[in-house]
Amino acid sequence: MEPDEELCICFHVTQRKVVNFIRIEKPRRAGQLSECFGAGTGCGWCRPFLETLFEQAAESGVVSKELPTAADYARMRASYIREGGGAPPPGSAPTENGNKTSGG
Repeated sequence: MEPDEELCICFHVTQRKVVNFIRIEKPRRAGQLSECFGAGTGCGWCRPFLETLFEQAAESGVVSKELPTAADYARMRASYIREGGGAPPPGSAPTENGNKTSGG
């Protein structure tokens, strides 16, 4: 995944935004990453990735997490949603097949 590709697909939050938020705001808990444009508060798919980025920054001050390509990431998220892993909020980004999702 490239820095300007979406890490939180529900709210269009890029990896770069999250990394800069960590660097500038220095959150004390991973949950505070939700203050970065709502990251992690939609379907929940990105939470493990957000937590990993946070932990790396807390341990070493550097974020170097290798993420899947944007296409693979979107496919995995679509599968996660289909399997009942989470429900994106109404009006959020479409799933892999281009359909808009509905919350609930």
